[in-house]
Amino acid sequence: MAEKPIVMPKMGESIAEATIIRWLKNEGDRVEKDEPIVEIATDKVDSEIPSTEAGILVKQLYQDGDVVKVGEPVAMINTEGGASASAPVATSAPAATASAAVETAIPVEAAVAAIEKQIESAQPLAEPMSNDGGSRFYSPLVLNIARAEGISMSQLESLPGTGKEGRVTKADILDFVANRGSGTANAAVSVPATASITPAPVSTQTPAKVEVKSSISLNPGDEIIEMDRVRKMIADHMVMSKHTSPHVTSFVEADVTNLVNWRNRVKDSFKKREGENITFTPIFIEAVAKAIKDFPLINVSVDGSTIIKKKNINIGMAVAQQNGNLIVPVIKNADSMNLLGLTRIVNDLAGRARIGKLVPDEIQGGTYTLTNVGSFGNVLGTPVINQPQVAIMAVGAIRKKPAVLETEFGDVIAIRHMMYLSHSYDHRVVDGALGGMFVRRVADYLEQWDVNREI
Repeated sequence: MAEKPIVMPKMGESIAEATIIRWLKNEGDRVEKDEPIVEIATDKVDSEIPSTEAGILVKQLYQDGDVVKVGEPVAMINTEGGASASAPVATSAPAATASAAVETAIPVEAAVAAIEKQIESAQPLAEPMSNDGGSRFYSPLVLNIARAEGISMSQLESLPGTGKEGRVTKADILDFVANRGSGTANAAVSVPATASITPAPVSTQTPAKVEVKSSISLNPGDEIIEMDRVRKMIADHMVMSKHTSPHVTSFVEADVTNLVNWRNRVKDSFKKREGENITFTPIFIEAVAKAIKDFPLINVSVDGSTIIKKKNINIGMAVAQQNGNLIVPVIKNADSMNLLGLTRIVNDLAGRARIGKLVPDEIQGGTYTLTNVGSFGNVLGTPVINQPQVAIMAVGAIRKKPAVLETEFGDVIAIRHMMYLSHSYDHRVVDGALGGMFVRRVADYLEQWDVNREI
């Protein structure tokens, strides 16, 4: 029997795992090529995994609520069964035994390894929890939620499960948290005035080398708040970027008075005609795309001692979601779009990003990133490079300021709309001259805006 694996696909440069939400096909079902077989969720988007082969789904390697790393097999397809829709599928006791063998292997290897990895990563544990000694297996995701919400192993054991063979799923434990009526559902633990924090005891089945001790002193009234999965991933990605790239930041101040006056003139008619707003973001992206064409060595990545010069100009824009986390949708081939097209795609991606409705392809493949710190009232920022890119630009708030203007009658002081641009770049491959000239060129495009431009 020719069995081929269906693997968890890569869904973004910072996404390393996904959670199984629901199987769309059961073992023994006929599956066509490109037909969705399972729903998955990452910290950023929900999606489906399509089958890469036609045939019979013979094995589901994970259950609902399980967390699967990118590149790991999630199911097995019998491609020989694809030649005939009536091909028999073995459902006898040997097959059931094989399936059971897969399930019993998961607690011993995958679950324990995942828990030990979390401990070694210095993530504080409120209580040592594992599958050892329990009457049933719990996925790493369920254990993470239980740990964060202060649910003991005895409570977990008594929790009824709706998953296969009575397993506790993500939905089960979240329902329990929502309905138990205690104040611990927000994962914040208040420290009483007389309390003292001591390291949690290490299980006798856990090697002593993985014991975690906090070096942070706690005072009365302090709170311990467990990071959610998205925040942990952002933290890891930011630390990795700083360890990978020596960051240098260059700054320029741009006079964008003509640009502001032009937008004020056209925004009402544009909204009436197109049914949506024209913001500054697509204008900034257009200027960045033009500058990249002038300085293509900004649009690169580094692989060891090799520089990879990107052909496409795919610009990511940082968007704050409703939960406070950031996500970076990508505008593919931004240099090939006019301002109207950029405005439409920026509004669409930003709107869906805020409510978590992007698909995996819309958050990957970026070659340069723009972040608008001015939207939070900040005048400038020093952004961290979004790896594997080598540069990122932050645009600050536009503010009215007195500025010196040179005229044919001499210098005068006038009120102008001014804005700072800050450009962080990887000093391994981008020197100060290139990094500085690039941000200056972006500012030039903004300052030289045609006040008579039509859109």
